[in-house]
Amino acid sequence: MAIWRELGLQLQRAVPKATAGEMCLAQSRRYVTHSATPWRTGTVANTHRWGLGTYKGLRPSLQSLKTAQRSFSVSAQVAHGHITPPKPGEEINVTFIDKDGNEVKLQVAEGDNLLDIAQANDLEMEGACGGSCACSTCHVIVDEPDMFDKMEEPSDDENDMLDLAFGLTETSRLGCQVLMNKELDGLVVRLPTMTRNLQASDFEKK
Repeated sequence: MAIWRELGLQLQRAVPKATAGEMCLAQSRRYVTHSATPWRTGTVANTHRWGLGTYKGLRPSLQSLKTAQRSFSVSAQVAHGHITPPKPGEEINVTFIDKDGNEVKLQVAEGDNLLDIAQANDLEMEGACGGSCACSTCHVIVDEPDMFDKMEEPSDDENDMLDLAFGLTETSRLGCQVLMNKELDGLVVRLPTMTRNLQASDFEKK
């Protein structure tokens, strides 16, 4: 019996006692111990033990775990209604007659369209599609047929949208498609009393 007792003491000295948080080797040959220092120290320590071997993981700093900060540059977004001020001596005159019959006389630059001009001057012209010729909310009525004839012919897309316009006339155009030029100097357009903006919800069964 003394021999077995001595052998047991030698085994106890040879095998270290399990520390807190470790699993007993008798239950599993694989066990993992995780010890972590507080985040404010900037380190995380992980120890992985497989059987009798030990692998100590790397200790990355907190900075390496953070997403690298990137700087972004954002261009200023051009809002609808942006127009170019006319150069001296190159002004083109245009008059808007609003829904109440009030006249608003403006001097604009060549190449500006009626939708941008109206929105830049706070006139009631919606332009729901942003000037992409996909609605009829920038519908205008050219006051003089002779001036209407000086304009370029409307495209098929514009004609399709004009069919949806409220109060369509023989001299109706979409404001986003009318570009000002010297031949249109003195143009007078009327804003219709109402606009029609068809949406997908208008076709839903109620």
